[in-house]
Amino acid sequence: MMINPDQASGRAPASLDAARQLAVALLSERGEASGALIARELHQTIRALDIDARHGFQRFLASAFQPDETALRAAAQRYLADSTAVAAAALAQAADPPRQEVLRRMNMAPGGTAALIAMRSEIAKRFGAEPELKLLDADLKHLFASWFNRGFLELRRIDWEAPAAVLEKLIAYEAVHEIKGWDDLRRRLAPDRRCFAFFHPALPGEPLIFVEVALVEGLATAVPPLLLQDTDQDAARMRAARADTAIFYSISNCQDGLRGVSFGNFLIKQVVEELQTEFPGLRRFSTLSPVPGFRRWLSQRSGSDGVDTAMLRELDGEGWWHDRETSERFRPRLTRLCAAYLTRSPSRENRIDPVARFHLGNGARLERINWLGNTADRAMQESFGIMVNYLYDHDSIERNHEAFAHVGEIVRSPQVDALLRPSLHNDGVIS
Repeated sequence: MMINPDQASGRAPASLDAARQLAVALLSERGEASGALIARELHQTIRALDIDARHGFQRFLASAFQPDETALRAAAQRYLADSTAVAAAALAQAADPPRQEVLRRMNMAPGGTAALIAMRSEIAKRFGAEPELKLLDADLKHLFASWFNRGFLELRRIDWEAPAAVLEKLIAYEAVHEIKGWDDLRRRLAPDRRCFAFFHPALPGEPLIFVEVALVEGLATAVPPLLLQDTDQDAARMRAARADTAIFYSISNCQDGLRGVSFGNFLIKQVVEELQTEFPGLRRFSTLSPVPGFRRWLSQRSGSDGVDTAMLRELDGEGWWHDRETSERFRPRLTRLCAAYLTRSPSRENRIDPVARFHLGNGARLERINWLGNTADRAMQESFGIMVNYLYDHDSIERNHEAFAHVGEIVRSPQVDALLRPSLHNDGVIS
């Protein structure tokens, strides 16, 4: 398709029709020769669209640029008649939607990657009303998985000397334990703390995912001591020197448009290597993790499976955890129920807690369930304040991963097993 001079020079009014024409032009012979110029013009046009027109362009991308039906049918018939590797490759090529090539060429423009990530984040909010957008989402995810593979990622330690723009992004993107201003951030970057992030060349200065680590003695079982304000840098250095355990207490994905593209497993394993090199005295690597699905799961079983409806009503009350007698009354039942929740075999009926699925899938062991490990509002709403340690043991990571991935086995410690044994009071065990 030819583009008139006004469009090429940027003088054409920003319109949905102009954006559509530019997208089609990217696939033309001219688009192949001057793709970066047309892609730049397309992104400028999209940025000038109002929200309705922008959504219209996204629907256009999702519905247009489909595989050629005749060519695809012919390739499929050839493969069915002669199932060779050559025929399979031809079939795959025929099935590849031209839309992916449009997106690849859109990526040639400066800032193209960030714009496509933003597009994916935006369309995800409209799947319910416009399910056809899932075709566009699937193509973007497919391309991002290639563009953001481990070979392109750069691991960086973020400390107090990092650029202010990067530090501000840590405050903005922290998704587990809110960073309450610059003093709080400075504590999290102290000598007995570490923060590491993955970056990508196409997004300079934009962390993709970051992890916060506390260097401590013993297995940390509660969040407040890890976030406690302490301005004594010398004391922090001494604690780091004595540390035998690294606690991963927060992992935050920063780019919503990259959801489903896995970074965390690479991040944890590489950070373990970095820490082992810097601190040879570290013997244990563990998380202190939330259990975001526990309360919802328990509420769905109210009145059955040993889940006491009266207990759930009482747990809806304010501040019960401040009363020691009440807290200790709930403790054995809720920790046992949480152990049952986390050790169910994964299936369509048993959806594994998302945080558990991540760490167990990476080869960690369910090590310990900690009562009232975090009494912040969000933690109380999600899991009655329960926190979990997942232990990364170098000698068993691969074995644990295989057990979880292939047979759904939840590898756990003897301490967790003890919670699952029936108690003398028969207080609500779920098998």
